Amino acid sequence: MTHSDHDHSHHDHSHGHVHAPTSFGLAFAVGIFLNGGFVLGEFIFGLWINSVALMADAGHNLFDVLGLVAAWLAAHLATRAATPRYTFGMKSSTIMAALFNSVFLMVAVGAIAWEAVQRFYHPVAIPGFWIMAVAAIGIFTNGITALMFMRGRQDDINIRGAYVHMAGDAVVAAGVVVAGFLMQRTGWLWLDPVTSLLIVGVIVWSSWRLLRESIAMSLKAVPSSIDPVAVRKFLEAQKGVTGIHDLHIWPMSTTDSALTAHMVMPGGHPGDEFLMAICEELEHHHNIGHTTLQVETDLTTRCEARCDIAA
Repeated sequence: MTHSDHDHSHHDHSHGHVHAPTSFGLAFAVGIFLNGGFVLGEFIFGLWINSVALMADAGHNLFDVLGLVAAWLAAHLATRAATPRYTFGMKSSTIMAALFNSVFLMVAVGAIAWEAVQRFYHPVAIPGFWIMAVAAIGIFTNGITALMFMRGRQDDINIRGAYVHMAGDAVVAAGVVVAGFLMQRTGWLWLDPVTSLLIVGVIVWSSWRLLRESIAMSLKAVPSSIDPVAVRKFLEAQKGVTGIHDLHIWPMSTTDSALTAHMVMPGGHPGDEFLMAICEELEHHHNIGHTTLQVETDLTTRCEARCDIAA
C-alpha cells in the first residue's frame, strides 16, 4: 500500500524449525504428575519417621512443581491467537515464566546454601537408609522429567528453565545419597553441608545463562541467537538501499523474534517480491520470523523528528 510520505510492507510468519510449545505438553503433564506424587509421598513419609529434613525438602520440591505448572501454562498461553487487545497473542508469557523459574531457582539454591552453612555450626546426622532411599526415588523422578525436556533446552529458555529445575533437583538428590552413605561409613557430619555447597555451585554455574537470557528477553534485548550487526549489514547491502534506520529486533516469545526497520530507497518502492525475499532471508538465515519493513524515498526532516535514527 502507498502513503504520501512512506511505503510499507509487512510480512509475518513463524518458524517452522523450532519446537512448538505444545510438543512438550505430555512432558509437562508427566513431570507434574510424577513430581507432585513424589512431593506428597516425601512429606507423608517425613511425618511418619519424624524427619524435618524430608518435610522441608518436600516443600522445596513443591515449589519446583509450581515452576513446572507456570512453564506449562505459559507454553499453552503462547499458542493462543492474537486479539485486538493482545495483537501478538500471549507469546511473551513464556518469557515471564522463564524469568520466574530462573529467579526462583536462584532463591532456592540460596536457601540450600544458607541451610548448609548453618549445619557447619549445628551438624545434623542424616537418618540413614530411609533418607537415602527417598533421595534415590527423587533421582529417578527428577531425572526422568529432566530427560523429557532435554531436547528443547537449546531452542526455548522456558523449556530450559523446566529442564534446569528438574536436573538440579536430581543432582541435589544424588548428593544426599552420596553424603548419607559416606556419613554412615565415616561419621563425618561435615560431609553433608560441604556436599550441599558443591551442588549449589554446580546449579548456579549451569543456570546463570538462563537467568541472564530471561532478564535480557524481558527487557526486549536482541536474542542471543541473532547477530544485529549482521542483520543491519544484510539490509544495507540490498539493491537500491542507501540507508537503514529505526532498526529494532526483539523477542516475541522464547522462540519467536520480530524486526522492524526503515529502509531509505530513493528509487522508490521496490515491489512486494523484493520485500518478501528479504523477509524469507531474515527467517531462514537470521532466525527472525516476523518482519515489518517501511520503505522511504528520502530521510526527511519530518521523519527524523518522528523516528529513532540509528547509525
